[in-house]
Amino acid sequence: MDPLHLCIALSPLSVYLLLLGVINLSRRPLVTNGARDAAALGVGISGFVVVGPMELFIPEATILRLGVFVWVLLLAFYAMCLTLFVLLMRPRLVIYNIRPDQVRPMLAELVNELDRESRWAGESLIIPNLGVQLHVEASAGMRNVQLIAAGAHQNYEGWHRLEKTLSSSLRQVQSVRNPYGFSLVFFSLLMIGTVTFWLVQDADTVAHSLREMLRL
Repeated sequence: MDPLHLCIALSPLSVYLLLLGVINLSRRPLVTNGARDAAALGVGISGFVVVGPMELFIPEATILRLGVFVWVLLLAFYAMCLTLFVLLMRPRLVIYNIRPDQVRPMLAELVNELDRESRWAGESLIIPNLGVQLHVEASAGMRNVQLIAAGAHQNYEGWHRLEKTLSSSLRQVQSVRNPYGFSLVFFSLLMIGTVTFWLVQDADTVAHSLREMLRL
């Protein structure tokens, strides 16, 4: 892989990993919904999509006719596909930087305040007055917990209310730094250093590859 393609592939991913590393090194848990989580991942791998499928399957006749503008259309198409994927996803909440054993007691107390008719069935939770049915899935190594919709019939307003209430409750919770975050930060900085090195070391090759890629 030439320096330009390496830079395009690694730059968004390095920023994504750096963001994850900073989140995991925080002393407070962070709640985000599945849409934001998936969108961030989609942006993180966008560089590989550009140097992979986009460049591989781009019609030569189209790029000769439209020039640089064809890349704008391709990126817009990728953004629309990512948006469609996010919109079709079932509701999901992701809690970063928290131990699995901390979640269930806190969640049980929280949903009891939101809906006294809520009930557990193993790792599943039903909150009827919010129209929410979810399954708790924990990743001990990554130290994050996902609340994943169980079933297709969900109330999105109920999920939004659960997210807001959960975020407020977690402001009072402190957590130790996740050692996994150090490796994420290390690899992200390594990729940023590699990208910067190639851009400075072989600027002429990068410029030549860019002109070829854009057909300038």
